[in-house]
Amino acid sequence: MDYHVKDLSLADYGKNRIEWAEKDMPVLRTIRERFSKEKPLKGIRISACLHVTTETANLVRTLKEGGAEVFLTASNPLSTQDDVAAALVKFYDIPVFAVKGEDRETYYEHLREVIRREPHVVIDDGADLISTIHKEYPELAERVIGGMEETTTGVIRLRSMAREGVLKFPIIAVNDAYTKHMFDNRYGTGQSTIDGILRATNRLLAGSYFVVAGYGWCGKGLAMRARGMGAIVIVTEVDPIKALEARMDGFLVMPMKEAAKIGDFFVTVTGNTSVIRKEHFEVMKDGAIVANSGHFNVEIDLEALKGMSTSVRRIRENVEEFTLKDGRRIYVLSEGRLVNLASAEGHPASVMDMSFANQALCAEYIVKNGKTLKRDVYKVPEEIDKKVAELKLRSMGVEIDELTPEQVRYLSSWEFGT
Repeated sequence: MDYHVKDLSLADYGKNRIEWAEKDMPVLRTIRERFSKEKPLKGIRISACLHVTTETANLVRTLKEGGAEVFLTASNPLSTQDDVAAALVKFYDIPVFAVKGEDRETYYEHLREVIRREPHVVIDDGADLISTIHKEYPELAERVIGGMEETTTGVIRLRSMAREGVLKFPIIAVNDAYTKHMFDNRYGTGQSTIDGILRATNRLLAGSYFVVAGYGWCGKGLAMRARGMGAIVIVTEVDPIKALEARMDGFLVMPMKEAAKIGDFFVTVTGNTSVIRKEHFEVMKDGAIVANSGHFNVEIDLEALKGMSTSVRRIRENVEEFTLKDGRRIYVLSEGRLVNLASAEGHPASVMDMSFANQALCAEYIVKNGKTLKRDVYKVPEEIDKKVAELKLRSMGVEIDELTPEQVRYLSSWEFGT
């Protein structure tokens, strides 16, 4: 098997961790059991560009059980768990091309490795895989049945491609499933980002000013968790509706130029570029800690910070100290990349259970329906979203009501009045 991982000797530990995560992924386990019997993906090649974590391992195992030939590469140079990559190769016969800390050149070569397998279906996290196929392998793009995208950032990029008429195969925006973004983005990002910051810094959050840039679902979850740790949370936004929501949720709301003067911790979760930049670094307090939990490392303008600094040193494993010309020090976590994956282990398995259940069921849907779909970005079919929710509730031992026939008639009629 052709693969590129750091060290196969790490595989035993990785297998144990994959099994540990699997215990907390009952929805995906249920799907895998069905896939194993029905083989809905038989004869299908799937290339996936995802964070190589224990949860992802259980997704690709599920796809393989469904009959697919699966190839996996990393969607971020710092998010790979090397023991998991080794275990997938050694114990599950899944080719993996991912090494934590790989440089940009290696990252893109790994993307090309899984593209050269000529996939029928692609699964992406950030749209780097899909955009590389379109830019460098246009003939192959014409033969892809369809794909799925996991993140807000990736969906934005792919919708832009669809608007410009350059998207060559249909995409299902798994990120937009309710059972993904309402839970993965809010509870997953909220908890795992705090986890990454604490592991990297071992700093106390209680009593600090904690600045959250962006109040989408990720920002909501992060603000909620930071407040739960005792922090005074400040939200910065460009959308007046989201800013109003943040204020009504009880958070301070102000422009970044004002928040920069008082913040102790800063975390970007916007999906945009240069959210924290030179004008903000110029007024930050000595000792300010800056991190990013958006997909790409563009939200913090590190080039501007380097240009303002007289020295840069790594002071802890995932902490770089930038000393400015006036002596102030600003600390950047995880090189400005996803702090929850680079400094911690990413989302808990129980929340990724729903996200990856959507991925697995959407892979099945694409194989069945992809050739009839237009070259556009689609929402997850409602029946898949609800099925994932039902399975999750069942796994938690939760029962809910059903509409009576009378209630169904009432909701579908315009004739009933006061």
